Amino acid sequence: MNAPAQAVRFGSGKTVRRIEDPALVTGRGQFTDDVTLPNQSHVAFVRSQYAHAKILSIDTSAALAVPGVAGVYTGADLVAAGVKPLSAPLPFPRPDGKPGATALRRVLAHERVRYVGEAVAAVVADTREAAINAAEALMIDYEELPSVVDGVLAMKPGAPVLCPEAPDNIASAMRHGDAAAANAAFDKAAVRVSVDVVNQRLAPTSIEPRVVLAYPEEGTDRVVIRLSSQMPTSVRDGVGNALGIGPDKVRVLVGDVGGGFGMKTGAYPEDVFCAFAARALKRPVKWCSQRIEEFQASTHGRDAVSHAEMALDANGKVLALRVRGVANVGAYASVTGTVIPLLIGPWVTTSIYDIQVIDLQFTAVMTNTMPVGAYRGAGRPEAIYITERLMDAAAREMKMDPSEVRRRNMIRPDQMPYKNPMAQEYDVGEFEKIMDQTLALADWKGFDARKAESGKRGKLRGRGVSTFLEWTGGNVLTESVTVNVLPDGFIELTSATQAMGQGIATSYAQLAVDVFGVSIDRIRVKQGDTDRANGFGSAGSRSLFTGGSAVQAASEKTVDHAKTLAANALEAPAADIEYSAGRFSVKGTDVGIGLFELAGKQGDARITVEASASASAPSWPNACHVAEVEVDPLTGAVEIVAYASVSDIGRVVSPAIVRGQVDGGAMQGIGQALCERVVYDNESGQLLTASFMDYAMPRADIFRAFKTQFDTSVPCKTNPLGVKGVGELGTIGATPTVVTAVIDAVASAGQGRAAERMQMPLVAEQVWRALQGEYPPAPLA
Repeated sequence: MNAPAQAVRFGSGKTVRRIEDPALVTGRGQFTDDVTLPNQSHVAFVRSQYAHAKILSIDTSAALAVPGVAGVYTGADLVAAGVKPLSAPLPFPRPDGKPGATALRRVLAHERVRYVGEAVAAVVADTREAAINAAEALMIDYEELPSVVDGVLAMKPGAPVLCPEAPDNIASAMRHGDAAAANAAFDKAAVRVSVDVVNQRLAPTSIEPRVVLAYPEEGTDRVVIRLSSQMPTSVRDGVGNALGIGPDKVRVLVGDVGGGFGMKTGAYPEDVFCAFAARALKRPVKWCSQRIEEFQASTHGRDAVSHAEMALDANGKVLALRVRGVANVGAYASVTGTVIPLLIGPWVTTSIYDIQVIDLQFTAVMTNTMPVGAYRGAGRPEAIYITERLMDAAAREMKMDPSEVRRRNMIRPDQMPYKNPMAQEYDVGEFEKIMDQTLALADWKGFDARKAESGKRGKLRGRGVSTFLEWTGGNVLTESVTVNVLPDGFIELTSATQAMGQGIATSYAQLAVDVFGVSIDRIRVKQGDTDRANGFGSAGSRSLFTGGSAVQAASEKTVDHAKTLAANALEAPAADIEYSAGRFSVKGTDVGIGLFELAGKQGDARITVEASASASAPSWPNACHVAEVEVDPLTGAVEIVAYASVSDIGRVVSPAIVRGQVDGGAMQGIGQALCERVVYDNESGQLLTASFMDYAMPRADIFRAFKTQFDTSVPCKTNPLGVKGVGELGTIGATPTVVTAVIDAVASAGQGRAAERMQMPLVAEQVWRALQGEYPPAPLA
């Protein structure tokens, strides 16, 4: 089969079977917990049952007496051993101008605990059962302290203080825009609208919990860590720095990953402890998180409350946008936890709209809860939700079709490249075209007839529309890939990006097929080994955007380099060498040599080439979503009865994977809209949603089907492939679309004010109460 035929069948733009799937569906995948080593020990962590307390004493004697126990460790032990805190300086100041503040986050809590579930001690034993038994025998004496779990309440005078450097619990704060210009715009506005919104705290809940296996490397002084992670290099660096041994003494291996969603980024305390214990005991150490530990001690997402206002002229043109927000970043403010609400969210707040006057003020506040970090979308869902809610509020106030008020404010193609008021430059975008395609796909004009039919069945029907963009790239815009052509007939691509279920290996393989012209089963993708590749990893919808560009560059460079090798082997000028379908030949002759045969003739029996690719700037994927819901007025139950979206993600490499990312992301956004919420008890600080019995995940029966289409006519200009990130786009659009549809349905029953004051998740009880005219107080009141 010749090269064009291979490209037609397996190359980019074609729907192919994922190359990752055969091993996974036949049980041959290798997750961290599938690996068991000789003399392996097991870890059980003792976690605080208090939200805030002093640690008065820890008696380890009974635990050490349990048969099979190899070691018991406390925070004091790790401090004495020189293990460093995981905290890093915050990039933003406090409101008083002093540096950002946070308590030091220890691998094991030392002197004080600050949230329920914080690890206080760890037991290492020959078996998991022995470790658990010893952990239960540990005696810890606490002095309970007052706690606070609400970010707004944490700033009030008299609230419990988490660290002395922040007596008001404010870790950092930022203000963007021009307050005076915004005030002037509001003064002259014909229409002013406002919304009070809660982006509730969420638990990422990947199907595979976190697992860590650390062991001393034979014959060296290094430690090897196997774990489930999106960012192996970040884990390597974090563990090496915390242990004071440097990254070069740490090797990180990642096999199959059962979902990450932003939660598996960077080094966790448990990762560091397992590496520490493996070095101390000179034997393998494994920890497998239980689901309750995942809820308690894995990074949470979102958790921000906002009061937002929009000023418009009489024609519906937005004059200014003003937002005041409070982000609850948990007990320990991290760089990621503060950058997301204070900078990344503001980057996209004006979205696809031509709004140049803004006044954005955000405050990151510490509370006695699990720290917040990245979760699918990371700041963009929160910001877009605010803006889309304001657009709908403006449409209702002006009695205008919600699509029309958006249309009047969209940035036009002739304004590209466009710089928003946060100095972010959009390279391309045809936003009105995308909305028109979506409205047609959703049969927007036929809604009234469908609403009447629903009414005949006793149901309230509502619709919502969202038009939006997002920023992708992770702000690290360079990636490298190594190509190894092997004589056994395979081409290996090695990358520091990380598969976590998103199908990136298939997309990489398709890009390689474009260049090499071989069957896709000849391509193998290697990831998850810091001895072979290091880089940012996979987050921020960047894998194809940056890593895919590097695959193309490295593949092309390999063919060019191999032409020189083929010329030598065939004793012909390099200019006369042609390449097609895995074979080099001399022009005009039948003299040639196969790519893999050529590799076998090299000194190390392979052809190895490394290449990097860089994007010039982030990418700006955009989309329009339309949802229709039916609400049962007797119970408040919500069902999504129609859902349509059109996404502009530039060039599409793997259509089936893209569809899965958009629809899967939308389901996560729907989960936030309708059912998911992490809840802490306000009095005790106890986590009330620490299992799937209490934390409601979205189910298939809450919606009927997606109509999903893509517009590929506007390629991105910032990277060689022309692709735009897609992994988080569906999540960002789904939440405001579904919420505004439910608001529309409740408002149609004459409860407009109560409808607008509902807060996510829109569970049946809240919707029913809104239909009775009840609503909660404003979150920042």
